[in-house]
Amino acid sequence: PLTAADLSKENIKLVNLGNNHILNQGAAGLADTENFLDAAKVNNFGDPQNQAARIKLYAAGGVRIAFVNYDQFMANAAVTTLADIHSAKAQGADIVILYTHWGTEFVAEPEQKIKNLAHQFIDAGADLIIGSHPHVIQTKEIYKGKTIYYSLGNFIFDQYFSPETQKGMGVEASIEASTKKISLREYNFSLLKSGQTVIQN
Repeated sequence: PLTAADLSKENIKLVNLGNNHILNQGAAGLADTENFLDAAKVNNFGDPQNQAARIKLYAAGGVRIAFVNYDQFMANAAVTTLADIHSAKAQGADIVILYTHWGTEFVAEPEQKIKNLAHQFIDAGADLIIGSHPHVIQTKEIYKGKTIYYSLGNFIFDQYFSPETQKGMGVEASIEASTKKISLREYNFSLLKSGQTVIQN
């Protein structure tokens, strides 16, 4: 509950729940997490047990944006995510942003199977893919004019054992309302042993 309140205080309005630890405390733990976030007025998406809560739709400035999750640690994850992308489009989403939890930890280059999957998601209608889980920054790719960030590395985490795990990246996405074109700006982070995350640029 304290963390949820801190997120709200820092103007974080949406978080992704789709990851390999979200069910560590079972369905009750997931429900607690969602209730704490709701109480703090922090939206979420990526619930692995509730189809309606896997997608979050926003309308802003005449643009409908859908946030969809892919979590490789859930059963039938790829099929489910492809269906969610199609569902988001069917609900009128102009832009689909896919937040993924995938890949191998501490590896700087994504495996070919992850790249193939990313291409499938773009082909299905995803407009931007943001990846997590490897704990290091991985390469990015432009596929059919769409950007894929395979992993942004760490943001807040206690992995101080290597320079690679003490780095992260943030991505600011701006959407032009009339053209629906996405412009991206990248920020480089350093994770200090004090527990602070600082922007390098």
